[in-house]
Amino acid sequence: MAGDLQALGRAIKQAQHRHHRALDTRLGAAGTTLAQWDALRAIDREPGSSARALAEETFQSEQAFGTLANRLAARGLIERTPGRGRLIEHRLTAAGRRTLAAGNEIADSVLAESFAELSAAERKTLQALLQRVGAGLRN
Repeated sequence: MAGDLQALGRAIKQAQHRHHRALDTRLGAAGTTLAQWDALRAIDREPGSSARALAEETFQSEQAFGTLANRLAARGLIERTPGRGRLIEHRLTAAGRRTLAAGNEIADSVLAESFAELSAAERKTLQALLQRVGAGLRN
């Protein structure tokens, strides 16, 4: 049983690793990286969010997200403005929206390729199962 669970965990990690490698390689055509595109995506979903919230959303430390946000701001892809108290709010610029849109097209292509062997029903089932996995785990 334990070996089966470890094999399952490894298969999930392997699929994620393949997605990340393909995305990172192909996102270069849009002038971005996987980490940058993911940050733009998070900011687009929740404009005005703090670095702490965005770090959590992108599975990064606050420090790592802050470094990434500084690079995105230097490239003119996001704006960082003072918010309530000491919070810094993040928003996409027009250039950031264009980069995000180009990245989204690439990601859609990579993921369509990856999941092509699964029917729509199988993809829906896989998504539901993965959302249940680890839901009860605590740090």
